[in-house]
Amino acid sequence: MTKKSTTATANAYLRFLQLAKSIQQLPDAPLLDANEKALLEEVALRWFENQPMTVREAIGLAHLGSPATLHKRITRLRQKQMLMTFNQPEDKRAKYLIPTEKTISLFGDFGKKMNSAISVASH
Repeated sequence: MTKKSTTATANAYLRFLQLAKSIQQLPDAPLLDANEKALLEEVALRWFENQPMTVREAIGLAHLGSPATLHKRITRLRQKQMLMTFNQPEDKRAKYLIPTEKTISLFGDFGKKMNSAISVASH
């Protein structure tokens, strides 16, 4: 086995991944597969940028799967109470996806772990 040779920033990121994985393995953590997590992150990022994603846009994310597969993932994320939908008053036809408080709380836990990893790496 070779000696580990990483930078402080690489160590911080690897520590973050390790801590994030531990959050996902907690008994009360939502069980998300990698594809659901990727979709949830895309939707949450758009929401964070004040540009909520429509269901139509979400099922058009070809790099994450086919429209039918993405629709099933949206349904599962809604059932897991990680996403919810809403309509804009001026356009009742389009359904927008936004993260729930449960999702924001999960991301908050990730943020704490990321800060912890950065703190450890900087010392």
